[in-house]
Amino acid sequence: MLTQKLAPTHPPEITRPDTSKVLAGDPVHSTWLLEDRDGLYCGLWQSTPGTWRVSYDEWEYFHIREGHSILTPDDAPAIHLRPGDAHILRPGLTGTWQVVETTLKDFVIRL
Repeated sequence: MLTQKLAPTHPPEITRPDTSKVLAGDPVHSTWLLEDRDGLYCGLWQSTPGTWRVSYDEWEYFHIREGHSILTPDDAPAIHLRPGDAHILRPGLTGTWQVVETTLKDFVIRL
């Protein structure tokens, strides 16, 4: 069996959320994609502070490594995410993602 350590080994892809979705700040996202095949994507994602609207069409599991973020679903209470926290996002989730302190997470997305 082949294993891979989850650590950035190459420069990240740098993106920003769609400006029409940004509610506060100027968040910058860095993504280190470690696997991309058969509808499965996994790697590391980091964001600087800011708040934006989110809408998920896929399943995502993540584990927070660093920072503090607040995920607020439109139909549920806010979820504070800190190092050690893990969460599953289901297709259809809409709400806001607020990065309070630069956040780094491991993620696995299944389309």
